Amino acid sequence: MSQIEQRTINDAVWAACDTFRGTISADVYKDFILVMLFLKCVSDVYNEERARLLEQYKNEALVDAMMSKQRFTLPASANFWTLHEKRHEPGNGQRINEALAALEEANGAKLRGVFQDISFNTDKLGEEKQKNTLLRLLLEDFAKDSLNLSLSRVGSLDIIGNAYEYLIGKFAADAGRKAGEYYTPPEVSELLARLLDPQSGDLICDPACGSASLLMKCGRRVFQNTGKKDYALFGQESIGSTWSLAKMNMFLHGEDNHRLEWGDTLRNPKLLDDAGNLLRFDVVTANPPFSLDKWGIEEAEHDPHGRFKRGLPPKGKGDYAFILHMIETLKPRTGRMGVVVPHGVLFRGAAEGRIRQKLLEENLLSAVIGLPEKLFFGTGIPAAILVFQKTKQDDKVLFIDASREFKPGKNQNQLTPENLDKILDVFTSRKELDKYSALVPLEAIRANDYNLNIPRYVDTFEEEAEIDLAAVRAERLKLDAELAELEKKMAAYLKELGY
Repeated sequence: MSQIEQRTINDAVWAACDTFRGTISADVYKDFILVMLFLKCVSDVYNEERARLLEQYKNEALVDAMMSKQRFTLPASANFWTLHEKRHEPGNGQRINEALAALEEANGAKLRGVFQDISFNTDKLGEEKQKNTLLRLLLEDFAKDSLNLSLSRVGSLDIIGNAYEYLIGKFAADAGRKAGEYYTPPEVSELLARLLDPQSGDLICDPACGSASLLMKCGRRVFQNTGKKDYALFGQESIGSTWSLAKMNMFLHGEDNHRLEWGDTLRNPKLLDDAGNLLRFDVVTANPPFSLDKWGIEEAEHDPHGRFKRGLPPKGKGDYAFILHMIETLKPRTGRMGVVVPHGVLFRGAAEGRIRQKLLEENLLSAVIGLPEKLFFGTGIPAAILVFQKTKQDDKVLFIDASREFKPGKNQNQLTPENLDKILDVFTSRKELDKYSALVPLEAIRANDYNLNIPRYVDTFEEEAEIDLAAVRAERLKLDAELAELEKKMAAYLKELGY
């Protein structure tokens, strides 16, 4: 069987959404599509392997024993093809729910709780008859040859994982503001992964992991450089349905060495060791919610982990709460982190100004990178990336103004590979480029009252070219003469016509 191109499977999974379009919103049906893609993948991979072993050993009992040691155990009732076979019968929603529960039960800790926030037997799909029809059509869409997800056809799990991320990106484009809850644009994830440069053996964490695309991009960086998955991924996500997306995303990419926790990172961090202390990581990265209101200041005052010893962020803006949490989870020598923030984080005063001052005096901040506007779904505002390092070679901060270098799009702007390469080159060499970057000593920032607003340090002002007034006057006299000649001709024409 010939292997397929990524675009072919992307188009096929996007076409499967046609069943719901115009009936319910993408924000609702995205969970049904993504869960069905996961179930179909597990079923096709399992069925193909079982058929291969049966062909080889001709012994069902032996094959069943061997299949119990596969990545996923698949009870007959949870198999996609069992559901497809019964699609014309009433109760599709309930049957799919029971199949997912059976799949969870059969796979223990690996899938525990993954489907608990997702119900196919919901009134959001309409009354019973309409719901049953919609789910029958969905099962038929995924049963098409174009969505055969057996490994002999798709080649590797990455193809399916990439299709899953492609869908998440498409849903994010439709979801507007809500997309920010689970999606970081791929070029921003790529930039963060390259800035932090994860190494073999690193522990990598995203405490606001969304659908885990950023986390996996960091892991992929190690694999690209070494050819080995010699790293471990850790994440926490507060929204249950988004945590489920992240878990499925991990498995579809073959990322089994992960630990993803469901819960509020600021109020209840769950990435702890056996003694109840915060785990420490080599790389910590996140695109947390901008200026989160009601982030948990009441609990922070008595934080058992001492994350807010530099000060409490304001009640209505949680940006520094995430930053302080991330810094406390860095390993003392190798720890480095990159976080996406709104520009207010760079210059707001009061409590945030005092925290910023302490971080700077501890010499933890390595770089401030200004990004273009309209990069992120759901907000048009420009953002910045702060890079922190536990061990720095100097006491300077590199400022990069990349806000004007992007590929404009209809709704979203994009960072091109050339834009990324330029940022990385300047970041790595810590060099100064006219109207683009500046390497600023701490005393200069101190003199600016610890304000990190990029235009204070990177002058992007373009002087207008000097105007040659004599040349302008000569051009004007020439145009006046031409106009007088034209007026003369026009008067002659009008005279001839009797006006």
